[in-house]
Amino acid sequence: MRFGGDLTVLCLALVLVLAPGAGGRAQTSDFSGTVSLQTRWYPESPTFAGQEPHASGLVVEPTVYTESGGGVSFTLTPFARYDSADSRRTHADLREAYLLAYGDWGPNFWELRLGVGRVFWGVAELHNLVDIVNQYDLIEHPREEAKLGQPMAHVTIGGDWGVAELLALPYHRERTFAGPSGRLRPGRLILDDVLYESSDGERHLDVAARYSNSVGLVDFGLSAFAGTNREPFFVPALQPGMIPDADTPLIPYYEQIRQVGLDAQLTAGAWLIKLEAIHRSGARNLLGEEEDYRAAILGGERTLYAVFGSVADLTLLAEWHDDSREPRATNVWANDVFIAGHLALNDVPGTEIAAGLLGDLSRNYRALSVEMRRRLSSRWSMRVELIANVDVDPADITYDARRDSFLAFDFNYNF
Repeated sequence: MRFGGDLTVLCLALVLVLAPGAGGRAQTSDFSGTVSLQTRWYPESPTFAGQEPHASGLVVEPTVYTESGGGVSFTLTPFARYDSADSRRTHADLREAYLLAYGDWGPNFWELRLGVGRVFWGVAELHNLVDIVNQYDLIEHPREEAKLGQPMAHVTIGGDWGVAELLALPYHRERTFAGPSGRLRPGRLILDDVLYESSDGERHLDVAARYSNSVGLVDFGLSAFAGTNREPFFVPALQPGMIPDADTPLIPYYEQIRQVGLDAQLTAGAWLIKLEAIHRSGARNLLGEEEDYRAAILGGERTLYAVFGSVADLTLLAEWHDDSREPRATNVWANDVFIAGHLALNDVPGTEIAAGLLGDLSRNYRALSVEMRRRLSSRWSMRVELIANVDVDPADITYDARRDSFLAFDFNYNF
């Protein structure tokens, strides 16, 4: 695990100094987390040598929380995975390790997070354009559901006028990718070597800010970011005199970018209308040229309560993802439609079932996703997930990664 730990060490030191000095105030602590036994089965024949039709593993993610009672708390969440098929997927990370100090400032409140944390911005369901603070842990899930911990100093001030956030991000996390024997990997192997546009490399100081508020029926956020791109461009790993071909490995290249974003949600009766939009400059397109571009997600969501006279609730949603660079976009969200439904049975085991269909309007790609969650006891729960790629376009830049469907079973022990 390559990681910049300066802020983590400082955070731990501050906890040791400040927590005992809470003036005798009562302290609270909590230890919780999840141990998960997981397995995946891939029905398609392997594309590359060494790939297995199934993989199993163990995931451990505990959380330690302590609070002094004097406006100071500390959260520690390490993460570790063992995978039987892909050595790169066997990895560890520090998801969270931050000191939180908070208090009042006149009629306002303030918070300071110092250490390693996770931040979520956005309102869309499948993908979030404005959510740029953390790097994605792509070997955990192909649809960017897991985040790596990000070293940061995060200041939040809020009041009746809204909430303002300012973040200093002193260390860049590299995106994770499947290894040579891993499934869901691209056609060309992505090497561990990394290139940066900035001479500071991974230690370039990135900055981000966001203002959020509610006006009538609209909740909105305005955000800005300047620093190292979280989404890499790829360059061929060439030796002198070599000519790239379809098997030439790739090296991630991270540019310096600037991004402004808007996320908004309108509550109109039973409907939620959602919007995310960004303008980004400094990034390269699929041709390797620097191109300013805009992207947007427009969606709608409605929940039907007590469907068919039962206690179950059904939520229906639809989203359209657009990128002005299409077909020069470097990601898969260029011109896609996502339609989904989420059924909450509201029974004692808390059974939830979600199903969705993702379609690319520019290419012949269709994928069905189904997920079911259910408690088995007070401690145990299960999760079943299916992603079935119905149609895959060979011209798609992610063809080799997208051609792998999978069926996953997770059995979780919660403590």
